[in-house]
Amino acid sequence: MQTLIHQFWQLTFSGVAQGFIYVLISLGYTMVYGVLRMINFANSEIFMFGTFATVVVSRDLLGYGSDSQPIHGFTLIWSLALALVVSMIVSGVVALLVELIAYRRLRSRGTNRLAPLISAIGMSIVLSESMRLLTASRSVGSPRLLAKTSLAEIGGANIRVDQLMVVIVAPIMFFVLQWFVNSTRLGKGIRAVSMNEETAKLMGINLNRVISATFLIGGLMTGASAFFFETVYENTKYNIGFNLGLAAFTAAVLGGIGNIRGAFFGGLALGLLETYASAVLGSQWKPVTVFIVLVIVLLFRPNGIFGEAVQQTRV
Repeated sequence: MQTLIHQFWQLTFSGVAQGFIYVLISLGYTMVYGVLRMINFANSEIFMFGTFATVVVSRDLLGYGSDSQPIHGFTLIWSLALALVVSMIVSGVVALLVELIAYRRLRSRGTNRLAPLISAIGMSIVLSESMRLLTASRSVGSPRLLAKTSLAEIGGANIRVDQLMVVIVAPIMFFVLQWFVNSTRLGKGIRAVSMNEETAKLMGINLNRVISATFLIGGLMTGASAFFFETVYENTKYNIGFNLGLAAFTAAVLGGIGNIRGAFFGGLALGLLETYASAVLGSQWKPVTVFIVLVIVLLFRPNGIFGEAVQQTRV
């Protein structure tokens, strides 16, 4: 408890940065559930592929190693932007493949919702085990492109540049997504399919196109979170997505799964709660905290804080 009191603002800043990573991952769950009313359990492996894409770009494509010095200036901006874009693209493509392989054919045959759910779990295992074989179950470190320097100290909180990047860029990406869903033609199509699939089809909306776009958008957001995670923590493994995926799913349920605004507040709330709990109880209690929150929400408020569907989301 003394740690929480004396380092409150530092823990708060770290919790907000962690929370925004959860926000972006939970959007992968929220977008798919909002349209199909199904949980994409492969989203944690989509995140995992994004972290490896970040490592491949910085280590293999750009040629930086573990002993390389952090870079600065335009080279830094270009390198980080490239890693972010590639990570988003890789995760988006993997998400599209999951939709094509695990969902589309089953959906076209009119199966019940349990069959795609089992298929998604199978895809999750396939993706995880494929990466395990490729990496021989080893952890993979990422070169440090961004020096983890302190920009300022506010109220005892050390404002580190990598965490500040997450706190600034992640909300921008979230609000761009929210604008897209509410204001663009494709976004309106997503909301229409979410509201009533059969009616949307009768109105001329290409159902497969909208669903594929939904998986792609969720994958892009998950890929962005993978880039931020790798920039902050600089390490990944074939099963890295398990605990993070569970936490992000809990954040989505806490906010109201299927609701974009709920993913935002749920991710932030869980990031702060998890950070505070680890300061009081120890870091080993982080996964336990997430599970307790999930159970409490499902018992007492299963619809979450904002229990409404994606088509009802407001700006």
